[in-house]
Amino acid sequence: MLTDFLAENKQRFLDELLELLRIPSVSADSSFKNDVRRAAEFVRDKLTAAGLDDAQLHETAGHPIVFAQKLVDPARPTVLVYGHYDVQPADPYELWKTPPFEPTIRNERIYARGACDDKGQFYMHIKALEAMLATDGLPCNVKVMIEGEEEVGSDHLGTFVAGNRELLKADVILISDTSIISNETPSLETGLRGLSYVEVEVTGANRDLHSGVYGGGVANPINVLAKMIASLHDDQGRITIPGFYDKVVDLSEAERAELAKAPFSLDEYKQDLGISDVMGESGYSTNERTSIRPTLDANGIWGGYTGEGAKTVLPSKASAKISMRLVPNQTPEEITDLFTRHFTAIAPAGVTVKVMPHHGGLPYVTPVDSVEFEAASRAFEDAWGKKPIPTRGGGSIPIVALFERELGIKSILMGFGLDTDALHSPNESYGLFNFYKGIETIPYFYKNYAELKQ
Repeated sequence: MLTDFLAENKQRFLDELLELLRIPSVSADSSFKNDVRRAAEFVRDKLTAAGLDDAQLHETAGHPIVFAQKLVDPARPTVLVYGHYDVQPADPYELWKTPPFEPTIRNERIYARGACDDKGQFYMHIKALEAMLATDGLPCNVKVMIEGEEEVGSDHLGTFVAGNRELLKADVILISDTSIISNETPSLETGLRGLSYVEVEVTGANRDLHSGVYGGGVANPINVLAKMIASLHDDQGRITIPGFYDKVVDLSEAERAELAKAPFSLDEYKQDLGISDVMGESGYSTNERTSIRPTLDANGIWGGYTGEGAKTVLPSKASAKISMRLVPNQTPEEITDLFTRHFTAIAPAGVTVKVMPHHGGLPYVTPVDSVEFEAASRAFEDAWGKKPIPTRGGGSIPIVALFERELGIKSILMGFGLDTDALHSPNESYGLFNFYKGIETIPYFYKNYAELKQ
């Protein structure tokens, strides 16, 4: 029986995940290149051990893509599982309570970089597939594709997908890289925001200057950059870039009311974050601001002297990284162009501005009236005993829209993380409950999907 197999192998499943988490597969830093490949090889080997066929690394101009499959019957539907084995940089290391690549279990949670995003989540699928193959059988065909560049924009995934449409042919894509409302209240995300990510550089004089000799007489790029970034929002929290909201479609009151059904405590939210109040665009709730509205945020800013002690200089340059989360009908290309033209236009005399686009992705909405969504909804109900609440996610998975464009199929966002898992932050974690509950729930999806597609 599948339940017996899961119970008997719980510790092994966890030990394997901890082994994967010890591999520092940071795709953004070239010094970790060998470790990224080591993680890909680990995933390939575990897919083979789980009983899948044709597990191999597909080389790209960047990091390899891991692919495997199990085709049980051409008459049955095919599920394509997607995930990523690369992780965000762990910096700043000093803010971690325990080393980021030495996974530690505290209070029934796994603390490590990538614990939830996305190693813990995609590894649930490998173990669920292993359990099905070892016991009651796999009711659908399955293909698994795990990439190593999601955290840097999936630069080479599009080329791979476009060149391997037949290999990746499927009826639905199943992704666990999102969250649920709580362990007591399951949910299914029905949409994701898109992304435009840029780096800006403001240059003043041709060298660093003595702040006593030149201060007050020439532009200070740090001061200028700070003022420019501050001007990108008005007093109501709206983004001031001309044309930014032109294609944004406001949700109806009925749609907003449906989203508002998700349990949410503003007091608990503030307490968890250690803040005294929230802020954002006027006229919208916190949940709406972080899901159905576009945003603009500075993600990093630097310039001048930041070492120990004092060094009184006016820096020659100051830089920042800025991300914009997008909603349906906004495209990263258009928003990046609007940002570039506006940011360049507001630069004062005495400095020059350079805007360097990094990566982006389209927003995505999945239909809630499809067989695929119903199969996922029933899976949560089978495992939790209650129907999941449809929600909109605030994050971005740029390749979801790419999959629909290149493969012509929809994605189901069947995540098991929590918003409190500290993704991309120090002390990222993933609950043991969530890891095991995901492995329990995923087989229900295959069972329901096979039945509904008959």
